Amino acid sequence: MNAPCRIVSLLPSATEIAVALGLQDRLVGRSHECDFPPAVKALPACTSTKLDKGLTSQAIEDRVKEIVEKGLSVYDVDAPLLKSLRPDVILTQAQCAVCAVTPADLEEALATWVGTPPRLVSLAPDDLADVFGDLERVAEAAGVPERAPEAKARMQAGLGALPPAPAIRPKLLAIEWIAPLMVAGNWVPELIIAAGAEPLLADPGTHSHWITFDAIAAADPDIIALMPCGYQLGQTLPEARALLAEPRWQGLRAVREGRIFAVDGHHLFNRPGPRLVQSAEVLSCLVHSPDAVPEALGPFIARL
Repeated sequence: MNAPCRIVSLLPSATEIAVALGLQDRLVGRSHECDFPPAVKALPACTSTKLDKGLTSQAIEDRVKEIVEKGLSVYDVDAPLLKSLRPDVILTQAQCAVCAVTPADLEEALATWVGTPPRLVSLAPDDLADVFGDLERVAEAAGVPERAPEAKARMQAGLGALPPAPAIRPKLLAIEWIAPLMVAGNWVPELIIAAGAEPLLADPGTHSHWITFDAIAAADPDIIALMPCGYQLGQTLPEARALLAEPRWQGLRAVREGRIFAVDGHHLFNRPGPRLVQSAEVLSCLVHSPDAVPEALGPFIARL
């Protein structure tokens, strides 16, 4: 019998997918951002970022532009460490060169590989169907394709258990970046629909894109959820409060009625894996019960 494959995951959502498939004991390495479940933080980190901690969203945007204009990557890969772990499978992504390590970042390490190179599984989900497909791809690469249907069924059951939509769906705007403003696309509009609201300025499966304040004002959302990519709740709050201090935001319906929230983009919405169910639960709470947030969701929601 062949030994179980050794997996290095360089993407937080892929790490969570592997764990959902019962493959945690096969993980031998991770990215610097893989932190859930907490036990994976004991694994060696094979990547690092060129971005300093504590930067504002505008400072991050400026720094990323500077790095990219020089033809460099935002991330560094520890090639010697990666090789020493002897992975059979490396999980990465091709969705966004700013969000995580891409196959291009691995070219140098793979080009000088001695022996049989690892299988590179690059994930690039645009919508929930793609996320379910990624469950199947990771399971197949790990040699356990039979585990994918159950993991997929758990996610679908979780989404199906959300409260029914109200008779009139509130208009919900999900903001994925603050400076400059970006609307959350891809799978997030589907989560908004599942939660019982109508997504604004983005359709299911379309990529996140820049928007203007004028477009927000014209749409006049009933609810706004700020979920900056890679930001934990504590990082989002100072920028969110500064945003609301601008007089023009005070005229928006969501602000006037106290239905603007910061939510945890880092741990939930920006990770296309099993915890998208919990992300949808957060949105459902904003729609149905913003004054009675369940204890389990409390760490991921702040009313502004």
